[in-house]
Amino acid sequence: MGTKKLIDESSLYVMNTYKRFPIVLRKGRGMKVWGTDGREYIDFVGGIAVNILGHCHPKVVVAIQKQAQRLLHVSNFYYIEPQIKLAKLLVRHTFADKVFFCNSGAEANEAAIKLARKYSKENISPERFEIITAKDSFHGRTLATLTATGQERFQRGFEPLVPGFTHAPFNDIDAIGKAMTKNTCAIMLEPIQGEGGVKLPDPNYLKEVRKICNENNLLLILDEVQTGMGRTGRFFAHEYFGITPDIMTIAKGLGGGVPIGAMLATDKVASAFQPTTHAATFGGNPLVCAAAIATIETLLEDGFILDQCNRMSVYMKERLENLKLKFPALIVEIRGLGLLLGMELTIECEAIVKTCLEMGVLINCTAEKVLRFMPPLIVQKKDIDHLINILEKVFERLP
Repeated sequence: MGTKKLIDESSLYVMNTYKRFPIVLRKGRGMKVWGTDGREYIDFVGGIAVNILGHCHPKVVVAIQKQAQRLLHVSNFYYIEPQIKLAKLLVRHTFADKVFFCNSGAEANEAAIKLARKYSKENISPERFEIITAKDSFHGRTLATLTATGQERFQRGFEPLVPGFTHAPFNDIDAIGKAMTKNTCAIMLEPIQGEGGVKLPDPNYLKEVRKICNENNLLLILDEVQTGMGRTGRFFAHEYFGITPDIMTIAKGLGGGVPIGAMLATDKVASAFQPTTHAATFGGNPLVCAAAIATIETLLEDGFILDQCNRMSVYMKERLENLKLKFPALIVEIRGLGLLLGMELTIECEAIVKTCLEMGVLINCTAEKVLRFMPPLIVQKKDIDHLINILEKVFERLP
């Protein structure tokens, strides 16, 4: 079926919840994807930070194939071997003692919100249920995570929202103090705001938040859905800031391309979840856990992938900074960690994304004026050079 026919049928049968670009992607390998028309694209979106090892990484593909032949799905009424192995792997490489599996970042955040409320009500005060989040944050599209999200544009039309959330400016420790009440049970933050425009905190901000939590018997929830799994050059972004949370959420890159999310917590906090308090039918499914195990083992093997991420981060920042020198009236700032990088512009960037697509490069626009780059961690200098050359040509054409 041709591209136009597929797009027409999508309009007929698929709900119009995405503003899609007019291409249909059929195949992917490494840094490249191909459309149904045969056109080739270099992918600097990576499924929005999902394809951490690139498209169809051989180890992930083989793990899926083997597991698909063995066992696709069973209920969580029974013990699941790949789920146990994955949980052990995550615990060994994080602060956490226990893991809850689900299907997405939003579900992981939903689980974190429920766990924080339940633990606090049972162990601190039945009045504690409020959670402080940051303005410009993004935590998901369920009703609770939408309310936790600090962007009104996502919330509009879904009122009344879930009670119990307060939004404080990101990177403002005084605002956290002012937002606290006797009912506050937790503070929930992204270490780096991805959807909000690739915004980094000051070096001591998260340490100060951790201190506030310790002093006021609050839980610290870190949403590492976008920043986790090596995206920033370390396994998790909070490692840069010298702290650990009580609860952490991950998804996106965890499965190397298949849908899986997880909520991790210390034993103390995790004890609030008992049978019947929370569940997910597909959570920890054998197939996705096999893919996640292969992804993590590949990420951590000899440290090569993380080293590659850090090397390419330095190189890509240098190339982007050179563009900034050439186009000072257009480019405001280059920021980010690892291979989660943002280029803030003085103009809206949706048209730039479209032109880059027409020239064979996939990039992303967020927060209206920020070009966000989330390539697979296997990106090479030649891929970055190609991106920079395309961006330079696009910028030169701007009025």
